[in-house]
Amino acid sequence: MNALVRPQRGRLIAGVCAAVAARFGWNVTLVRILTVIAVVVFGLSLWAYILLWIVVPSER
Repeated sequence: MNALVRPQRGRLIAGVCAAVAARFGWNVTLVRILTVIAVVVFGLSLWAYILLWIVVPSER
């Protein structure tokens, strides 16, 4: 498994979904769709996304 880092390439907003997808070997589109659904349905996950944006280091 890869480390959890936000990639320089493949970002749409902050690269959080791309980092999670790369870390667990998932499809980035699936992670993005699940994130949007979670934000719309639950709302609280938006705060988790912002927190991960701050906490997860960016790739150099």
